Amino acid sequence: MLAWTIYISFLGALALFLLPARRAAWARIVALLTTLVTFAIALKAFIDHRTGEMLPVVHIPWVPSLGITFTLKADGISLTLLLLTGVIGVCGVLFSWNIEERIKEFFGFYLLLIGAVYGVFLSYDLFLLFVFYEIVVIPKYFLIAIWGSTRREYAAMKLVLYSFIGSAMVLIGLIAAYVVAGSKSMSLGDLAGYPFPAHFQMWAFPLVFAGFGILAGLWPFHTWAPTGHVAAPTATSMLLAGVVMKLGAYGCLRVAMTLFPLGMSSWGFHVLGFGSWRDVFAVLGVVGILYGALVALVQKDFKFVIGYSSISHMGFILLGLMTLNQIGISGAVVQMVSHGLLAGLLFAVVGRMVYARTHTRDLAALSPMHLNKVIPFAAVTFVIAGMASMGLPGFSGFVAELMIVIGVWHSYPSLIVFVGIGLIAGVAYIWRAMQQAFFTGSNTEPLQPAHPLPPITFPERLGAAILIAASVVVGTFPQLFLNVIHPALDSPLFQGLRKGGW
Repeated sequence: MLAWTIYISFLGALALFLLPARRAAWARIVALLTTLVTFAIALKAFIDHRTGEMLPVVHIPWVPSLGITFTLKADGISLTLLLLTGVIGVCGVLFSWNIEERIKEFFGFYLLLIGAVYGVFLSYDLFLLFVFYEIVVIPKYFLIAIWGSTRREYAAMKLVLYSFIGSAMVLIGLIAAYVVAGSKSMSLGDLAGYPFPAHFQMWAFPLVFAGFGILAGLWPFHTWAPTGHVAAPTATSMLLAGVVMKLGAYGCLRVAMTLFPLGMSSWGFHVLGFGSWRDVFAVLGVVGILYGALVALVQKDFKFVIGYSSISHMGFILLGLMTLNQIGISGAVVQMVSHGLLAGLLFAVVGRMVYARTHTRDLAALSPMHLNKVIPFAAVTFVIAGMASMGLPGFSGFVAELMIVIGVWHSYPSLIVFVGIGLIAGVAYIWRAMQQAFFTGSNTEPLQPAHPLPPITFPERLGAAILIAASVVVGTFPQLFLNVIHPALDSPLFQGLRKGGW
């Protein structure tokens, strides 16, 4: 059934593109039903699967002469991210209920993007994974360039160029691995079990990891992300931060670290204090945490605050992967889910609840509006999402960051101080944005908007409630997810990674 998450999404997109213009208003219903069905499929598979084995989904010969097959499989890690995609997909439709311009095209590209994301998380053949990875680029370009706002053409083109550069790096690494392994198979399992020479892995690992890391917001290749988030319409911002950036982190773990574990081994010498590629990417992760948080702290544009905060939180994910211990890597996967939920909610508040009503994202302009009294639901939602993002116990952010910090303590205790500074800066930028956007001093006179602000709609309330509830479930019952993630990390697929310094 899991394959139908892809098929139904693509069929829904096709149906929307073929929908008669006079029936364009039906596009919302079609998109919502499509995302609800795919979410239900992902949820059922997540509930039913409780082993560390790969769940076979589809295996069809594609290009037999090259050893390329249409193979879909899922384990606990991919099932967790499929579930995240389903939640964000449904909520993105709810927060886009107000779209009036070219409705059916908007939701058509939206479903095409979601279908490709499902495809990446399910692909077991690396050529197929790369195909889906590239398909993602097409709809995200049009969604930003057509329905975006601030410098949308520039942001869309920048995102695409960065994506293609990263994809080229990944493709070179995959072709090299395929040739070195005998040009017989592109199966992830076959290539992960092949004993690649250490010298080959030493250059293939950083090439593929950095290629995927570009989409994951790896510093200093992160600059596409804030501009892309700010220019994108709300639902696209939610998808970019919620699941598209996770494709990069997923590729780092599933492909780069699984195929080339010896690439993280010691070089045998030190350069500027670095003794391995693992050290390099761990430090880049910490730099991303600090850079994203400190830059967010001085932003004047409300959406840029959330955009740079995403860079900071993605830094936690990349750092967690480099701990090479179970709690750190598990924390990185949980952080993928947590950041997807909370960043999606924050972008929904800023983009849909605030900007669409006030037509400004300038914190100085929002400050005198007393939005906590004008649109109190938006203020309450941002406070909850902000506190959860800070790491308030009971929410997903606390569990994820705690696990990563423990993993870092075991592997890189010298970096804990910098991680702590990043956490404190995270509290500061959320608190500053919350104060300036929603809560002003009692001595200031409220600035009345020219027209009464529209009330928060039912779809917006429902979408916010779903994301908050999901974060609470992850934060309160993390074992539901860890019971699925841990067996996957103990599976034969990660055997080489464990031997390479787990």
